[in-house]
Amino acid sequence: MSRLAARVPALLAERGFRRYWTGQSISLAGDQISLIAIPLAAVLVLDADAAQMGLLKTLELLPALLLSLPAGAWADRRSRRRHVMIATDVGRALLIASIPAAHLLGLLTLAQLYCVAFAIGVLTVLFDVCNATLFVSLVPTGQFVQGQSLLNGSRAVSFVGGPSAGGILVQQLTAPLALVATGLTYLLSAGFLARVSPAEPPAATPTRGYFTEGLRWVLHNPYMRAMFAASGTVQFFNFIFHTLFVLYATQELGLAPGLLGLVLGVGALGGLIGAALTGGVVRRIGIGRTTVVGLVAFAVPLMLIPLAAGPTWLVVGLLCLAEFVSCVGVMLVDIAGGSIQAALIPSAMRARVTGAYRMLNHGFRPLGALAGGALGSSIGLHAGLWIGTAGAVLSVLWLLPSPVPRLRDLPELPAPEPDDVTTAA
Repeated sequence: MSRLAARVPALLAERGFRRYWTGQSISLAGDQISLIAIPLAAVLVLDADAAQMGLLKTLELLPALLLSLPAGAWADRRSRRRHVMIATDVGRALLIASIPAAHLLGLLTLAQLYCVAFAIGVLTVLFDVCNATLFVSLVPTGQFVQGQSLLNGSRAVSFVGGPSAGGILVQQLTAPLALVATGLTYLLSAGFLARVSPAEPPAATPTRGYFTEGLRWVLHNPYMRAMFAASGTVQFFNFIFHTLFVLYATQELGLAPGLLGLVLGVGALGGLIGAALTGGVVRRIGIGRTTVVGLVAFAVPLMLIPLAAGPTWLVVGLLCLAEFVSCVGVMLVDIAGGSIQAALIPSAMRARVTGAYRMLNHGFRPLGALAGGALGSSIGLHAGLWIGTAGAVLSVLWLLPSPVPRLRDLPELPAPEPDDVTTAA
């Protein structure tokens, strides 16, 4: 028993973090089900084409571009961000529930999917800017890597089980009805958050330049600036890829929904391995180099997908290999890069910096989705996939000349004073 206890991460012995982590883990599984079920509802139930799929993905992601900055400024003025997160979970559950309800009544349309996707995107922005503050309220600085590893490990588990479960549910129940499971996960997440009571940072007091302070801090900090540029580039090209992938896999490669879900699930076993290995990799090569290695390992294997051809067993094998290695890489870059950001961002402006980073970073997602839809319609799915994967590989060029690769340990840099940041603009 003592050996087992020694292997359990110390953070899981903390009741508050354990409840928070459990709720997030359940919600992540639901996200993965909806990730496959909503596009399949558009394709299989409503016969959406490449341009319509691009618009659906764009509307889901557009709030990150439009609302992240004001959402971060608003959240920093709240003293109880956890309550906002609970409300957004409940709201997302209700929005998701409207899709199977409309389907059962024979009223489901692409217009409804567009509206639901946009509204869920708005609530997700609010949830995420508040979540950044809740995480550091529950996790000591010295355990940031462990906390990020646990959360990203749960994300990896959701990658394994979520798409597979989603594909099976779609085949058995139809895509809209499969979304009932996602709605339940949001309600469970809200329930666990309601049982967490961390000491959150006090609400910020608006001063001159308050609204854009987080944005200017991201652009002023050399570490954040380089990570933003690399991440923004990979997001743009990766969402060209993601917009076209479901159509390419089902229409040109001929994969059934269940097999597509299985491919994604088997490939994402790499995420579990990546989450488990990241701590050791950081100790061996340093947190900065881990971020660089992770970005390369994430992008390069995806080039196997447009290369996949031949019998079904070979195609499935190549897709599994690409997803497996890519998910190892995404865990390395997300855990190491997320820990660097958590250590760098001043508490007084955490939601604003998170909102600004999301605006700059996730804002490339809807642009990539639109570009993916346009490329798929104009030059074809296969050529569009090549552009998406090749462009993502080049994103590492932003990190190489920056100070990020030289970081051995988590940075302990003095946070710029608000007045200094305002002057730097």
